[in-house]
Amino acid sequence: MITKNKLKPLILTISIIIADQVSKLIIVNTIPIHTIGKSFFGGILRIIHTRNLAIAFSMGNNLPDGVRYILFTILPLAILFGLLIYFLKGEDFTYLQRWAVAGILGGGIGNLLDRIFRSLGVVDFIDIKFYGIFGLERWPTFNVADSSVVIAGLLLLFSFIFEDLKKHE
Repeated sequence: MITKNKLKPLILTISIIIADQVSKLIIVNTIPIHTIGKSFFGGILRIIHTRNLAIAFSMGNNLPDGVRYILFTILPLAILFGLLIYFLKGEDFTYLQRWAVAGILGGGIGNLLDRIFRSLGVVDFIDIKFYGIFGLERWPTFNVADSSVVIAGLLLLFSFIFEDLKKHE
């Protein structure tokens, strides 16, 4: 049964989609592509305009267009749709887990909208100096949707771990 408590976290989903798309619109309209718009803290944080046709760390960038479309648009669309159905109908999630899933849905939908409506790819704009850690001078550029998926995904993972630990006490 779909209850108010199940629907309430979708406020976060909608908020993330709006924040993601508005921030990308601002970047697209104010910073030319492949250009640094602003630099903060001596270059530690930069706001730049770049695009990504692949997924995290540009994995899949060299795949044929059709394969990329299936792997990075059709498959995520099906997964997000399935997750939303499970989110609405399932009884397995705790209250915190519902909010985490809502964050994942918001970020996933935000990037999916780019894949569908932006022919140049997903707009990425947050660029952080990484000081050579893992061989990276700068962390791969990301956006609000990416941040949401990572943070909410970690929150969901830790909530599952703690739930499992509580069951075995």
